[in-house]
Amino acid sequence: MMEAWRHLPEHVSPYLFQVGAFQLRYYSLMYLLAFALTYLLVAYRIKTEDAYRGLTMEFVQDVMVFLILGLLIGGRLGYVVFYNPAYYLSHPLEIFLPFEFSEGIRFVGISGMSYHGGAIGVLLAGIFFCRRRGFDFWRLADLFAPAVPLGYTFGRLGNFFNGELYGRPTQVPWGMYFPLDPAGRLRHPSQLYEAAGEGLLLFFLLWLVRRRRPFDGYLLALYVIGYGLVRFLIEFFREPDAHLGFFPGGLTMGQILCLFMVAAGVALYRLRAGAAKKI
Repeated sequence: MMEAWRHLPEHVSPYLFQVGAFQLRYYSLMYLLAFALTYLLVAYRIKTEDAYRGLTMEFVQDVMVFLILGLLIGGRLGYVVFYNPAYYLSHPLEIFLPFEFSEGIRFVGISGMSYHGGAIGVLLAGIFFCRRRGFDFWRLADLFAPAVPLGYTFGRLGNFFNGELYGRPTQVPWGMYFPLDPAGRLRHPSQLYEAAGEGLLLFFLLWLVRRRRPFDGYLLALYVIGYGLVRFLIEFFREPDAHLGFFPGGLTMGQILCLFMVAAGVALYRLRAGAAKKI
């Protein structure tokens, strides 16, 4: 049984079906499922919580369009800037086009998304939407913050189906062999750790306190701090990007970004709490 578990990734296809060069990948389906779950959870909140009564489903649909665009654009640009700027400075067409131009033209799809870039993209898209519609940004952020982690769970499951972003070498009994690993070593299934920690655990905690908002921006601050802390710890089990490796202190790029994220979350908490006391 344990041996079958260890070799499970070798028997998981990354796509549902393939027609020529086109593949319908589970990763894409996980993104769609994440968006759908976030939409349903937000819809549930506006129907059951007095703080959001009066909002319509049309409003939620409108803002979701902005947030999804912000996520996709920010996630892609974040990967380019944070993880591989030198390559994309030399290959700018590959930032958004699903082709490789180094040896002729070859369809490769778009690979490489940064969570932190996506978070910045969503933040900016939310601010733009609220200014355009005259809606309070902090209230909108608190509406979505508890729902996001559950959707993010499926994004990490998509990484697992792809066999990517696997963990560091290990000897723990639940370690796995990933076919994309050139060394062929037993590794931590860090995608599953992230799905459980950044996804299910954070969702459970935020969902429990979603009605207890001492000030607007409270849930957003908790989400930013919580995600940063959980991701920082799980990064100790995740293999860093090969072209980046480790930074001083043995930290990874993901951990450095998470430290900034926690600091930003603490600053946001204090800023919004201070503003609430002045009212």
